[in-house]
Amino acid sequence: MTSVFIVSAPSGSGKSTLVERLLSSVPGLTFSISYTTRSPRGHERNDEDYCFIRAEEFRAMIERGEFLEWAVLFGKDYYGTARRFLEEARRQGHDLVLDIDVQGAAQIKQKLPDAASIFILPPSREALIARLRGRGEDAEEVIRRRLGRAAGEIEDYYKYDYVIINDRIEQAAEKLCAIVLATRVSRQAGAGADAAAAIDPQAKRWLELARACRTADVSEQVQPILETFFSARK
Repeated sequence: MTSVFIVSAPSGSGKSTLVERLLSSVPGLTFSISYTTRSPRGHERNDEDYCFIRAEEFRAMIERGEFLEWAVLFGKDYYGTARRFLEEARRQGHDLVLDIDVQGAAQIKQKLPDAASIFILPPSREALIARLRGRGEDAEEVIRRRLGRAAGEIEDYYKYDYVIINDRIEQAAEKLCAIVLATRVSRQAGAGADAAAAIDPQAKRWLELARACRTADVSEQVQPILETFFSARK
């Protein structure tokens, strides 16, 4: 059985780095490379960072039903998740990792309600600004637009199963890996997951870390972060 993991975050939150660490640390994962009609940025490579295609190709794929989800961002650029990656993961007996935005995550959840959804939060608005500027990829106008979009995205954090605050990259990466591994333990052991954890200390560690990231259990930590974004609107 293939498990699907949805990972979302505002641009600049460190999501790509965390997903890279997950893929290098946990075996048996297939990563879904998003399709987009926008131009590559910086050192982005086709078929590695994104599948870059023309708008007419993207629309043809929509017509053929080849996307699990798709959307138009900023009124011009198409983004989508191809169904073929899920089919490939199932053939290989792998789990699937999706790096997608809030809008795409909602579509995936409708089609695959058992998918585990994980939201990555920056520790504050100021930290997000520093990261966006530190990348040196975007003009100030683009950064302001991304910050405005981030404020809207983080309002939907409660719709996710798990929340990870990326204030320390090593700890955040460990939590992301633990969520995936704990899901596997629970899938294999079913109702006996806790019994399995009692026998296997490593499984116990994964389950404890994953449970600590459940959205309902981190709400008190999330609220001060939300305030840094909402106060900037006033």
